[in-house]
Amino acid sequence: MQEPEYLSRLGDLQAAAWPKGAPTQPVYPLGEQPLSRYLQHWAQTQPEKTAIHFYGHQTSYAELDDLSNRFAALLYQQGIQPGDRVAVFMPNCPQLHIAFYGILKAGAIHAPVSPMAKGMELSYQLNDCGASAIICFDQLLPVVREVKAETGLQRVFSTSLSELCPAAPPIPVPDLLQAPKLPITDSIDLLPALHDLAPAENLPALQLDDIAALNYTGGTTGLPKGCIHTHGDMLYTCASFLPVALGLDPERISLNFMPEFWIAGENAGLLYPVFAGTTLVLLARWDALSFMSAVQHYRVKQTGLLVDSASEVLDHPQVNDYDFSSLETTSCVSFIKKLTPEYRQRWRALTGCTLFETSFGMTETHTCDTFTAGLQDDDFDLKSAPTFVGLPVPGTEFKVCDFASGELLPLGSEGELCVRTPSLLKGYWNKPEASAEALRDGWLHTGDSGVITEQGFIRYLGRRKEMLKVNGMSVFPSELEAMLGQHPDILASAVIGRPDEQRGQVPVAFIICKPGSNATADTLRDWCKSAMAIFKVPEIRLVDTLPMTATGKVKKQELQDWIN
Repeated sequence: MQEPEYLSRLGDLQAAAWPKGAPTQPVYPLGEQPLSRYLQHWAQTQPEKTAIHFYGHQTSYAELDDLSNRFAALLYQQGIQPGDRVAVFMPNCPQLHIAFYGILKAGAIHAPVSPMAKGMELSYQLNDCGASAIICFDQLLPVVREVKAETGLQRVFSTSLSELCPAAPPIPVPDLLQAPKLPITDSIDLLPALHDLAPAENLPALQLDDIAALNYTGGTTGLPKGCIHTHGDMLYTCASFLPVALGLDPERISLNFMPEFWIAGENAGLLYPVFAGTTLVLLARWDALSFMSAVQHYRVKQTGLLVDSASEVLDHPQVNDYDFSSLETTSCVSFIKKLTPEYRQRWRALTGCTLFETSFGMTETHTCDTFTAGLQDDDFDLKSAPTFVGLPVPGTEFKVCDFASGELLPLGSEGELCVRTPSLLKGYWNKPEASAEALRDGWLHTGDSGVITEQGFIRYLGRRKEMLKVNGMSVFPSELEAMLGQHPDILASAVIGRPDEQRGQVPVAFIICKPGSNATADTLRDWCKSAMAIFKVPEIRLVDTLPMTATGKVKKQELQDWIN
């Protein structure tokens, strides 16, 4: 069957399965224009409406628009030009939102970095994207200072979460908000600098095809790659997913604790509320007590959470002390714990609403490519084949191809899951060969296994690539191997994963040390703790040899046998 016929037939099947009343096309409440203009619109039409609640601190739409305009002015004052990359190295906080929209308004490029990154990881990303400026949480300044001289950074902005912490917060606050502000010695103090500047005028007329962000993902060929995403990618992600999966409710109060350096957290926290003009309750990180308190205090209507988080709430000794009756829509993501009928039944009994899988997606596609909302009647989604991820969002297409030949496979066959979507990355930053390998004829070849059923539903079977999930965080063996290769005592290494009941998976590094080395498993693990985020730190197993193929590749299946 030829591709046009295949896609036409598939479209008919999916139309027949479409939830009744759900939109079949992307919905643009304010037309097709960059989200910075959506923000400007809401600031003009509902200036006093709260855009962000943060542990008792409030930021209105007028304030968010004004402060992001001022940050754009600050970037210009400090020599940052349109097209320059600005790294953002912060946990969830209102300052991150101000920086995000200020960067976009200035025509610069948002380059988020995990606040868990250590020096080597930060240095790699700053050099790879060519960042000329960074804005960071002040407690992370030591990491920036460690690497600044080896990067192209020209300006450093810093801010403290304690500056926004009220004297009597209405919900429990994490330690991040209680850390005293550090003395400002070698950075620009963000909030006072914004206060002293007038908002930027004559901002560039942004186009949907302009680059907006470099969202980093890992891969099997080495260190992380920057996915080039445009203003149009961000807008389409909102217009295609939000109306069909969560609905457009102008009075919605949503809650996000997902890290906003993640593409999923960016969508949930930075993009969706501004797209719809709604109020966001923002948490700096997950905490069950803070979550329960925030839902009750702010009368939260919608949130997304991990199944693990929902389980923690359900089993919390104080759960009956809180009122969850305001919740109307709760989506979830199955990482370590999976959504089951039992979890759904218990969540419905607690909150009155139905827990459903949020979506399937990747950083390369801006991550919300499917939806399962509306497919929960009689637990249809959970009774379907495992790894059910629903239907494509409006405007996105899937196909399944043979891994080796690239030929289309019949419905019901397992093969490589391929995606075509308007939010597809425009390439990997400065990596033309990797871009050409992944992007072929407008399709992203994911390297992952999947099935499209004979009813048109999509099943995700797992990553054919080697990526691990550690506490829900993506860990790429090739990245760890590349980092281990920089240790002076390591001759060779190979990283695989082993199952772990608590963390989902744990990376295990098989290491050959150089002759004469005095390195031990303990000293190497200590080095890893100083070089990489804690969730990436592998178990160390010192070996004399690694099983190799004739072409010089490690036989990782044999390593699995060594573990077993």
